[in-house]
Amino acid sequence: MAFYDYSVETPSGEKVSMKDYEGKVVLVVNTATGCGFTPHYKDIEDMYEKFHDQGFEVIDVPCNQFAGQTPGSDEEIHEFCTLHYNTKFPQMKKADVNGENAIPLFQFLKEQKGFEGFGKGPKALAMGAMLAAIDKNYKNNPDIKWNFTKFVIDRKGNVVARFEPTVKMSEVAKFVEGLM
Repeated sequence: MAFYDYSVETPSGEKVSMKDYEGKVVLVVNTATGCGFTPHYKDIEDMYEKFHDQGFEVIDVPCNQFAGQTPGSDEEIHEFCTLHYNTKFPQMKKADVNGENAIPLFQFLKEQKGFEGFGKGPKALAMGAMLAAIDKNYKNNPDIKWNFTKFVIDRKGNVVARFEPTVKMSEVAKFVEGLM
Protein backbone atom coordinates (compact mmCIF):
# COMPACT_ATOMS: atom_id res chain seq x y z
CA MET A 1 0.00 0.00 0.00
CA ALA A 2 1.02 3.61 -0.54
CA PHE A 3 0.40 6.82 1.40
CA TYR A 4 -2.67 7.67 -0.69
CA ASP A 5 -4.30 4.34 0.24
CA TYR A 6 -4.73 5.35 3.90
CA SER A 7 -7.25 7.44 5.73
CA VAL A 8 -7.62 9.03 9.15
CA GLU A 9 -10.67 9.88 11.16
CA THR A 10 -11.85 13.33 12.21
CA PRO A 11 -13.26 13.96 15.68
CA SER A 12 -16.76 13.76 14.16
CA GLY A 13 -16.05 10.27 12.80
CA GLU A 14 -15.64 11.29 9.16
CA LYS A 15 -12.92 9.48 7.19
CA VAL A 16 -10.34 11.68 5.48
CA SER A 17 -8.56 9.92 2.62
CA MET A 18 -4.91 10.70 2.04
CA LYS A 19 -5.86 10.67 -1.64
CA ASP A 20 -7.40 14.10 -0.90
CA TYR A 21 -3.81 15.32 -0.43
CA GLU A 22 -2.47 14.00 -3.73
CA GLY A 23 -0.06 16.48 -5.32
CA LYS A 24 0.54 18.28 -2.02
CA VAL A 25 3.37 18.31 0.50
CA VAL A 26 2.06 16.88 3.77
CA LEU A 27 3.35 17.00 7.33
CA VAL A 28 1.92 14.22 9.51
CA VAL A 29 2.54 14.73 13.23
CA ASN A 30 1.45 13.14 16.50
CA THR A 31 0.76 15.92 18.96
CA ALA A 32 0.14 16.57 22.65
CA THR A 33 -1.24 19.48 24.62
CA GLY A 34 0.80 19.08 27.81
CA CYS A 35 4.30 18.30 26.56
CA GLY A 36 7.56 20.23 26.61
CA PHE A 37 7.35 20.15 22.81
CA THR A 38 3.78 21.55 22.69
CA PRO A 39 5.12 24.95 21.52
CA HIS A 40 5.86 23.19 18.20
CA TYR A 41 2.20 23.92 17.45
CA LYS A 42 3.18 27.57 16.86
CA ASP A 43 5.90 26.65 14.37
CA ILE A 44 3.65 24.14 12.60
CA GLU A 45 0.94 26.78 12.31
CA ASP A 46 3.50 29.28 10.97
CA MET A 47 4.53 26.74 8.31
CA TYR A 48 0.89 26.07 7.49
CA GLU A 49 0.16 29.77 7.00
CA LYS A 50 3.34 30.34 4.97
CA PHE A 51 3.05 27.34 2.64
CA HIS A 52 -0.63 26.35 2.57
CA ASP A 53 -1.40 28.37 -0.57
CA GLN A 54 1.51 26.58 -2.28
CA GLY A 55 0.05 23.14 -1.55
CA PHE A 56 1.16 22.35 2.01
CA GLU A 57 -1.10 20.44 4.40
CA VAL A 58 -0.85 19.28 8.01
CA ILE A 59 -2.36 16.12 9.42
CA ASP A 60 -2.41 16.55 13.20
CA VAL A 61 -3.10 13.34 15.14
CA PRO A 62 -3.33 13.99 18.88
CA CYS A 63 -2.01 11.04 20.88
CA ASN A 64 -2.07 10.24 24.59
CA GLN A 65 0.49 7.39 24.54
CA PHE A 66 3.43 9.37 25.90
CA ALA A 67 3.21 10.07 29.64
CA GLY A 68 -0.52 10.87 29.33
CA GLN A 69 0.23 14.32 27.97
CA THR A 70 -2.97 14.58 25.91
CA PRO A 71 -5.69 13.63 28.38
CA GLY A 72 -8.53 15.76 27.00
CA SER A 73 -11.32 15.01 24.58
CA ASP A 74 -10.98 15.88 20.89
CA GLU A 75 -13.03 19.00 21.53
CA GLU A 76 -10.85 20.06 24.48
CA ILE A 77 -7.69 19.48 22.44
CA HIS A 78 -9.00 21.57 19.56
CA GLU A 79 -10.06 24.35 21.94
CA PHE A 80 -6.61 24.36 23.58
CA CYS A 81 -4.80 24.56 20.23
CA THR A 82 -6.93 27.31 18.77
CA LEU A 83 -6.87 29.34 22.00
CA HIS A 84 -3.14 29.04 22.74
CA TYR A 85 -1.63 28.66 19.25
CA ASN A 86 -4.35 29.97 16.90
CA THR A 87 -4.10 26.78 14.85
CA LYS A 88 -6.07 26.67 11.63
CA PHE A 89 -4.91 23.32 10.24
CA PRO A 90 -7.33 20.45 10.81
CA GLN A 91 -6.96 18.09 13.73
CA MET A 92 -7.86 14.46 13.47
CA LYS A 93 -9.38 12.19 16.10
CA LYS A 94 -7.08 11.35 18.99
CA ALA A 95 -5.46 8.00 18.23
CA ASP A 96 -2.66 5.60 19.09
CA VAL A 97 0.49 5.69 16.97
CA ASN A 98 2.23 2.65 18.51
CA GLY A 99 1.12 -0.80 19.58
CA GLU A 100 -1.69 -3.06 18.50
CA ASN A 101 -4.18 -0.16 18.32
CA ALA A 102 -1.94 2.11 16.25
CA ILE A 103 -3.80 3.62 13.32
CA PRO A 104 -2.72 2.09 9.99
CA LEU A 105 -1.36 5.39 8.66
CA PHE A 106 1.25 5.51 11.43
CA GLN A 107 2.11 1.85 10.97
CA PHE A 108 2.84 2.65 7.33
CA LEU A 109 4.84 5.79 8.12
CA LYS A 110 7.05 3.92 10.60
CA GLU A 111 7.70 1.20 8.01
CA GLN A 112 8.79 3.85 5.51
CA LYS A 113 10.99 5.89 7.85
CA GLY A 114 12.32 4.24 10.97
CA PHE A 115 13.93 5.84 13.97
CA GLU A 116 17.40 7.19 13.18
CA GLY A 117 18.24 8.89 16.48
CA PHE A 118 17.56 12.13 18.31
CA GLY A 119 20.54 14.04 16.97
CA LYS A 120 22.79 16.07 19.24
CA GLY A 121 22.29 18.54 22.02
CA PRO A 122 20.80 18.60 25.50
CA LYS A 123 17.24 17.70 24.45
CA ALA A 124 18.52 14.76 22.39
CA LEU A 125 20.59 13.48 25.32
CA ALA A 126 17.67 13.87 27.70
CA MET A 127 15.28 12.02 25.38
CA GLY A 128 17.79 9.21 24.88
CA ALA A 129 18.35 8.80 28.61
CA MET A 130 14.63 8.85 29.37
CA LEU A 131 13.82 6.27 26.70
CA ALA A 132 16.72 4.01 27.66
CA ALA A 133 15.21 3.78 31.15
CA ILE A 134 11.86 2.75 29.63
CA ASP A 135 13.09 0.50 26.80
CA LYS A 136 16.76 -0.45 26.47
CA ASN A 137 16.06 -1.48 22.86
CA TYR A 138 14.35 1.77 21.79
CA LYS A 139 17.02 2.56 19.17
CA ASN A 140 16.32 -0.66 17.29
CA ASN A 141 12.62 -0.32 16.46
CA PRO A 142 10.72 2.14 14.29
CA ASP A 143 8.14 3.08 16.94
CA ILE A 144 7.26 6.68 17.56
CA LYS A 145 9.37 7.68 20.56
CA TRP A 146 7.52 10.77 21.77
CA ASN A 147 5.06 13.52 20.96
CA PHE A 148 5.67 15.72 17.91
CA THR A 149 7.39 13.17 15.70
CA LYS A 150 6.94 14.52 12.19
CA PHE A 151 6.80 12.78 8.81
CA VAL A 152 7.02 14.69 5.54
CA ILE A 153 5.36 13.35 2.41
CA ASP A 154 6.29 14.82 -0.98
CA ARG A 155 3.91 15.72 -3.81
CA LYS A 156 4.18 12.18 -5.22
CA GLY A 157 3.17 10.48 -1.97
CA ASN A 158 6.66 9.42 -0.90
CA VAL A 159 7.57 9.55 2.78
CA VAL A 160 10.75 11.57 2.40
CA ALA A 161 11.66 12.51 5.99
CA ARG A 162 11.09 11.74 9.64
CA PHE A 163 11.92 14.39 12.21
CA GLU A 164 12.09 13.51 15.88
CA PRO A 165 10.76 16.13 18.32
CA THR A 166 14.31 17.14 19.26
CA VAL A 167 14.99 18.49 15.75
CA LYS A 168 14.71 22.28 15.54
CA MET A 169 11.53 23.36 13.84
CA SER A 170 13.56 25.70 11.65
CA GLU A 171 15.17 22.59 10.09
CA VAL A 172 11.74 21.06 9.46
CA ALA A 173 10.52 24.30 7.88
CA LYS A 174 13.62 24.53 5.68
CA PHE A 175 13.11 20.95 4.49
CA VAL A 176 9.43 21.57 3.70
CA GLU A 177 10.29 24.82 1.91
CA GLY A 178 12.67 22.85 -0.32
CA LEU A 179 9.73 20.74 -1.48
CA MET A 180 7.43 23.64 -2.24
